[in-house]
Formats: sequence, structure tokens, C-alpha cells
Amino acid sequence: MMLDSFVQLPKLNEQEVTPYFIQIYEHFKYQIMQGAMAPDTRLPSIRKLAESLRISNTPVEIAYQQLIAEGFIVSKPKRGYYVQQLQSAQLFIEKPALSALSAPITPRDPRSYMYDFHISKNDFSLFPTRVWNALMKESMTNDALLQYGDPQGDRGFRDVLAMYLQRYRGLRCTAEQIVVGADIFILASQLSLLLQGRGGTLGIENPGYHAIPETFAQHGYCVTPIALEADGISFEGVIQSQVNTLYISPSHQYPRGMVMPVAKRLQLLEWARQQDAYIIEDDYDGEFRYHGRPIPSMQGLVENSPVVYVGGFAQSLAPAFCMHYMVLPTSLLAKYHELKQRLYLEQSVSRLHQFALQRFMEKGHFERHLRKMRQLYKRKHDLVIHACDQYFQGRAVLSGRDAGFHMILQVHHHKSAEELVMIAESVDIRITPMSFTWWDHPDPHALEFMIGFGGIPEERIEEGIKLLSEVWFS
Repeated sequence: MMLDSFVQLPKLNEQEVTPYFIQIYEHFKYQIMQGAMAPDTRLPSIRKLAESLRISNTPVEIAYQQLIAEGFIVSKPKRGYYVQQLQSAQLFIEKPALSALSAPITPRDPRSYMYDFHISKNDFSLFPTRVWNALMKESMTNDALLQYGDPQGDRGFRDVLAMYLQRYRGLRCTAEQIVVGADIFILASQLSLLLQGRGGTLGIENPGYHAIPETFAQHGYCVTPIALEADGISFEGVIQSQVNTLYISPSHQYPRGMVMPVAKRLQLLEWARQQDAYIIEDDYDGEFRYHGRPIPSMQGLVENSPVVYVGGFAQSLAPAFCMHYMVLPTSLLAKYHELKQRLYLEQSVSRLHQFALQRFMEKGHFERHLRKMRQLYKRKHDLVIHACDQYFQGRAVLSGRDAGFHMILQVHHHKSAEELVMIAESVDIRITPMSFTWWDHPDPHALEFMIGFGGIPEERIEEGIKLLSEVWFS
């Protein structure tokens, strides 16, 4: 075991606008990725490092918790914090990645509920309507925006989006790599055409999000479900599947909610490099993490990564604007431009919306809006946890916490999932069984439900959970 006296301590820059905890996190992350801190190296204790840096314990503790969440270090009770084993890290990192920091398919139900735990609804109570309307009005004064736009997305918008992704989601990308589209089907269709001729196999998480795999299947791909482990998709399952494209949600797996640690991310990136494969990284709710910083993207871990990053503004802003995007690896750009010319592709997102969102981001409104929404959703997230702990009292287990817009409630009950849903509906409660997220469900009798908290008013959360526990267990 190496002693913490050999650890190079961070040097904090008081003039830097970056908070201390991010500087500490960045320092240790870079040291670990470069191999300067070997596996099992012991980090200084929180108290010792804080004293050395002449700061409070809090920034150090937050930085350590983020490193734990991403799998760089592990906390060993009564022993301290130790560097995790990262396979193939030295192959990738030449400089620190920029730190950072698509909505799921849902069963359609047009009814309204008093207690609506919908899994992907938004809360628009804090939407900056006046600001957005002013920017839309400004957009309408530009007659050029009424013309056909760039099929790839307006350059000004892509420039701003690239800077945002670099700063807040940790991507390594330029505007040239971004392709904008109105919905995920359009982008997935284009991507499936770009990846044709490579064997036509797609590995997916099981359970997982179906829209992209279904699109690939409609384009003739063979879709192979791969089981999840406690830390994400099974690496052995990926190897055994012999797929050449992999679709995953590493920062917050849908629907289970686990975070894939950096060691497994690096394993998958090395697998993709060796197999000449591509990884599709879905980051549909990556901005919304409620305890600790948002998890940076997998795409940004390596230079020239074989990762197609997929994101959108349905959850962070509003689904009605129909704004999604993908970030292509540089190795696919030439083929994309050839496809664009052959198919006479046109831009499916309104140029007016692109320009308004560009200005919305340039003026800092988007960052402010995200901060407010994180605070709002965090309160709702914590209310669900408190209410479930209080009223279910061991008769159900809540998992998938700390991020996104839903959690998983596993119930111990003699009735079926369908019966429990009907009982909930009888008292005006919507709750969604998780069965629709499976491709190959191993246990049709599992009682797992998705509790969404995004759209339900705060004041209805506790009374809704209380009522649900009463009608299920009375």
C-alpha cells in the first residue's frame, strides 16, 4: 500500500472562478487517469487535505464523493480513500477532460390523475416564459430564419451547444460534429444508415430505452439484449454478444438508475477500439443529478473516442420544442456529409427555435434555468424518498436515487403488477410498471414500478404516496 505522503496535492487557484471542490476533483481525476496515482494509493483524509489547503472540509468532501460516484476512488471504512483499478487508462488520456458537469418511451395514457407519478413529465411552473417569448419575437425580426437552414443545424446554435457540452457535460467536440434533429427517430435513422455495412448488430441494455433499438431494428439490424450488473451493462455480456455497435446510458442508466464507473467505461472504450466498434451514449437526463455533481460524459474520456453522444432538450427545457442532437465521432463525418448529399437531407428543427435557444444559452438563461429546475426536482426527489420510507415501512424498496426524473419501487405483495396498477388507478393514482422496459424479461412476476416525480406538484407527493400504501396494503 502506498502512503498518502507520496500523493501530489492539488494547488488551488484563488483567482480561478472554478469552485475549490471542482479544482480538487479535477486534480485527482487527472492524476489517476494519467497513472500518476497507482491503484490502492491512499488519498489524504478529508481533514488532512483541508488543513493542507487551508480550506474547510466541505469542498474536499464533495470532491471525494464525486470521485467515488464516478468510480475513481473507493471509501474503505476506518481505513480511508483509495484509488480504484482503472484498466487501460494510460491508452487514452493526454490531458484532463473538460469537467462537467431524449425522453423515455412511455405507455400512452391520455387520462389525467390527481396523483400523477408519470415517468417523464416536466414541471413548467418555473419556465421563463417572458424571456423565451422575447427571444422568439427577436427571432421573427430576422427574415433569413424563414429560409431553409443547414441540414446539420444552424452553425451559431451548434457553436453555442458545443461550448455548453464541453463545459458542462465534459465532451471533446466541435460544432462540426453536432447534428441537430427534431426527434430521436430522425437522428437514430440517420445513425443506423451511417453504421450500415459493419455487420448490422446492436447490443443494448436489458432493461432499457426502446426507441433507438427499435429504430435500428426497423432498419434491419439484429438487436441483442445484454444483462445489467450492479454497475451497468455486463462487460462479459458485451464480449459474448459479438456486436459491433453498443447502445448504453452510462451516466444514469434508464431505467435502473445506476452510474457506470470509470473502470468499466474504459473497458468498453478499449473494447470498441480493438473491435472497430461504436458506442452510442444516451445522456437523456445527464444534467439532473441531485447529490454530487452531474457525471461527465463517457465520450469525453478519450481523444477521438468511438462514441456517438445523444442528447436533447426535452427534459431540460421542454419537449414541445422538439430539439435533439447527436455528436458524431470524427471518423463518421465524411460519411455523414455524403449521406446528407445523397438523401437531400433538410433540417427538421425550426430555425426560429434554434436561434431563440442559441440566444437563451448565450445570455446565461439556460444555466440559470437548469439550476432552478435542479433545486425543484431535488425537493420532489427527496419528498418521494421520505414518503416511501415513512409509509411503506419495509414493504417496498426504493432504488435508482439521486438523479433523473423517476425512481424504482420494488414491492413485496401477493397481487400481480397489473392488479396493483388497477388498484392505484381506482383512487386516481398513476404509477407505471417497469415491465415495458424489458426486451427479455426474466421474471414476469416481478413487482417493480417507476415513480416519476417531475410533473406532480410538490404538495401532492406525500399524500399520493400515503394513499398508495394504504390501498395496496390495507
